[in-house]
This record gives sequence, structure tokens and C-alpha cells, in this order.
Amino acid sequence: MKKPETVHYSTFKTPVGPFSVAVDSSGAVVATAFGDRASLGGRLTRAHAVRDEAKTAGIRAEITDYFHSARARFSLKLAPQGTDFQKRVWAALQKIPAGQTRSYGQIARELGSSPRAVGQANGANPICLIIPCHRVIGSDGSLTGFAFGETIKRWLLEHEGAIPVTHG
Repeated sequence: MKKPETVHYSTFKTPVGPFSVAVDSSGAVVATAFGDRASLGGRLTRAHAVRDEAKTAGIRAEITDYFHSARARFSLKLAPQGTDFQKRVWAALQKIPAGQTRSYGQIARELGSSPRAVGQANGANPICLIIPCHRVIGSDGSLTGFAFGETIKRWLLEHEGAIPVTHG
């Protein structure tokens, strides 16, 4: 049996609660999660996670900048693990600019697929926020299908200016 890869992770505070990030030995982001190490664990495939603030410092800085409205795009090296189709969907997500949304159907038409298949791939995205799965909504405008709940999804979309702010 193959020995699990060691990844380095960090959990830090954001305006919507704790956020965790994991990087591989090259420094590429392999997983993120809203929540603590346990939330991150389900997104890591066969990996042993070791806390390392130094190896995740640059990523934490970019994410902190995002939450302080100083950054709309990330410049991080990514290494998501998934099928070829999932990677095609995740690449399409990365083309959605901050402040905009797309429906599952729109992405499906772009990729020549079905909304259901796009939804499944979107849900399997191991690098939330950086690969912006929160920017995908239902064709009726509903904020459906975000692993970390509608409250965080709404906050992110309001923060980016994609939807009107509904709270004071």
C-alpha cells in the first residue's frame, strides 16, 4: 500500500469563520475548506496533514486580502485532484469573474454536458473559494449547491458584488 502524501495545512480566521488550506510539497494548493482541520480532511485524498504556518503563509495572505476587498483574483499554484471532466468544470469556474455568477446550465452548455454532471463536479471541487464554486447558482437565481451552506455562499457573493447585500 502506498504511503499517504504529506501535505501542510493551516487554519485561520475570516469574516465568515475559520478557513483551512492545505498545500503539497511543491507549495501548490490541494484543498481548502470553510472550517477547521476536520472540514479540510474530507477534501484531502490519501494525505497526511501537518500544520505548517510558514508553508501556507503566502496563501493565507492572498485569502486575507480577498476578505479585505484588496484582491478579486488569486495567483496561487493549484493542484486539485479529480477526473478529467471535473478538471474541465473547475477550469470553467475559474473563468467566472468576481462579481458575476453562472448557472449550472450555462456551464453545462459551454462544456457540452448536463447541468447535473456540472453540479456533481462543482460539488467535488476540493479548492473552494480559490476555484470559485460559490459563483455557480441555480437557473432560477437560487443559491443552491454549496458545501458550506447558503449563508457563507450569500456572504461571498455579496462581498464580491454579484448579488445585492441583504443584511445590515
